[in-house]
Amino acid sequence: MQGQEERNETRMTKILLGVIAFLLVVIVMITIFYVRSTHPRTQAKKEATQIAKEYAHLESVDQFYWFTRKKTYFTVTGKNDKGEELIVIIPKSGEKVTVLNQKDGVEEGHIRQIVETDYKEKEIKKVNLGLYKGKPTWEVLTQNEHGLLTYYLLSFENAEEIMIIKNV
Repeated sequence: MQGQEERNETRMTKILLGVIAFLLVVIVMITIFYVRSTHPRTQAKKEATQIAKEYAHLESVDQFYWFTRKKTYFTVTGKNDKGEELIVIIPKSGEKVTVLNQKDGVEEGHIRQIVETDYKEKEIKKVNLGLYKGKPTWEVLTQNEHGLLTYYLLSFENAEEIMIIKNV
C-alpha cells in the first residue's frame, strides 16, 4: 500500500509541475506578444519626445498622440523651460516640425465634451491630434452600440467640423 501512495504522490507532483510549466509558458508568450505589439508606439513616443525637447525645449511631456490620415504625425504636448504649455507636431519623416501654443486652440477635454454633447456619441475610443491638410486637427474615434466606428475631424483652433466619416 505504501508503494501505491508514493506513486500517487509522485504522479500528482508531476501533474502539478506540468501545469505550472504550462502556465509559465503561456505567461511568457503573452508578455512577448505585448512587448512586441507596443514596441512601435513606445519607440515613436521616445523619438517624438526627443525631437520635441530639441525644437520646443519641452521639459515635461503630458500627452503623446499618433495621428494618421493621409500622412502620419506624432504629437507631444507638455511644458517648455519657460512654463508655456506647447504642442509639438512631428511628421513621421521628422522634417518641418510644428510648434503650437496650447492656449491658441481647443484642449482634448473640451473636444471630448463637444463630441459627446453635440454629436451624441457615448463611447469615445480615442482622440488624436495632428495635421490634416496642413492644419492642426483633432481626430476623435467613436464606436456605437452596433460596433460601427465614426471618425470626427475637428479643427484645433475652434473645434469647427472638418469632416465626419460614419459607420466604418
